[in-house]
Amino acid sequence: MPSYQVYDTTLRDGAQREGISYSVVDKLAVARLLDEFGVGFIEGGWPGAMPKDTEFFRRARTELDLRHAQLVAFGATRKAGVGVNEDPQVRALLDAETPAVCLVAKSDIRHVERALRTTGDENLAMVRDTVAHFVKSDRRVFLDCEHFFDGYRHDPAYTASVVAAAFEGGAERVVMCDTNGGMLPSRITAAIADLTARLGVSADQLGIHCQNDTSCAVANTVAAVEAGVEHFQCTANGYGERPGNADLFAVVANLQLKLGLPVLPDGCLEQAMRVSHSIAEIANIAPDTHQAYVGAAAFAHKAGLHASAIKVDPLLYNHVEPSVVGNDMRILVTEMAGRASIELKSRELGIDLAGHPTELSRVTQRVKDLEAGGWSFEAADASFELLVRGEFAEVPRPFALESYRVLVEHREDGAVVSEATAKVRVRGERVIATAEGNGPVNALDEALRLALSKHYPELATFVLADYKVRILEGSHGSGAVTRVLVETHDGKGRDWTTVGVHENVVEASWHALVDALTYGLNRQPATH
Repeated sequence: MPSYQVYDTTLRDGAQREGISYSVVDKLAVARLLDEFGVGFIEGGWPGAMPKDTEFFRRARTELDLRHAQLVAFGATRKAGVGVNEDPQVRALLDAETPAVCLVAKSDIRHVERALRTTGDENLAMVRDTVAHFVKSDRRVFLDCEHFFDGYRHDPAYTASVVAAAFEGGAERVVMCDTNGGMLPSRITAAIADLTARLGVSADQLGIHCQNDTSCAVANTVAAVEAGVEHFQCTANGYGERPGNADLFAVVANLQLKLGLPVLPDGCLEQAMRVSHSIAEIANIAPDTHQAYVGAAAFAHKAGLHASAIKVDPLLYNHVEPSVVGNDMRILVTEMAGRASIELKSRELGIDLAGHPTELSRVTQRVKDLEAGGWSFEAADASFELLVRGEFAEVPRPFALESYRVLVEHREDGAVVSEATAKVRVRGERVIATAEGNGPVNALDEALRLALSKHYPELATFVLADYKVRILEGSHGSGAVTRVLVETHDGKGRDWTTVGVHENVVEASWHALVDALTYGLNRQPATH
């Protein structure tokens, strides 16, 4: 039975993505998440060359208790003209005390002669000597053949000789790297077939590492595995230099769900979305909502035709059951929505409209009318839920507006001050509150909260987490219609988004703020 090696290089190759800078604590946290996902190898970095990586491996010895993965230290073969026992970076790899090492070597003769400035024969000796040195030190050894595919197209005989030298030294796997990311699946499989025939080796002795410059990294990796390769290198969320690397979650899900290959331990695949988003949080990069399998939109349906079919059988428009990767199906409510979309979305929110055809029709028409006017409910579930519940019963409103006023003062010294006054009725009491803010919307939010705080102290936990303003398509100039989305958190791990639309951005913001507080307070236990 094949023994697939899921090799992750998020902490080394993935960290080369622009904008990512992991601390040692970050690297330890990512390693734990990758282990929970069930990868077999975690490449932790380049000890000796990077002080932070040296520290990571030192701390990992006592702070990581990995269940599935082995740590791998990455480094280069010995330098040209330097004995393997005298090379300080080789020594640093041993000092990392990992059970496995991954060595990188030039496999394109042009790079050997122009970048390393040595001979082809010396490069082969560097590979053979260094691999053998680590094998004798009881390390598992992988060799990354940098620029393998470009080198193989230029001079297949030499590139193949690098692979052969690695095997002669005792390498467990020799990894073919599409370093420039320029390959297509057909070229990957052709090169594998030619190399195995030329050297008389089996494809399962080889590995694959693909960059994503042609947007084919995942496809190229899958193609290599289909050609017999059993070791594949990826990064979480496809992080990496330039357009990135093969996405770990897409590769693993494709192999396991589409090809039926047992690449992860049982129970690990369903951790995909959680691990993906957790690593994105550590990397301080917003999760890609449209990422395959683990993106928030991966199983989101907008067209009414889709929803009608999903109502009969969700798999009619889902290529897999979302829960197998820890995701959920979502129904988006837009102007494209039909009755089936509204019914499914309402059911998702805990409201069953199936037995209420009149209300269903009214909600559907109401959504279409509002969307035609610029409202958008696909990102504002809370506003949509208030709309639906309002068709069945009066949604308890925590207050009634009498009036509000917002002033913006530009002072002589250049300071800009916003002040808002809100007059509301709360539980029979007329309340007037005034507050300042760093903008008109912030001032209005502060004034409204101040007016309500006596009756609703739980508002103190509500945080306006995000505020987005969009000029609606087809609207131009200072009189354009604007749409505002407000995201609110309640301090208990719950969040919700509301929408407001108006020609005046403050009034649009008011609608969104009112919905946000109304929705949040209706979800809270009563305090009086």
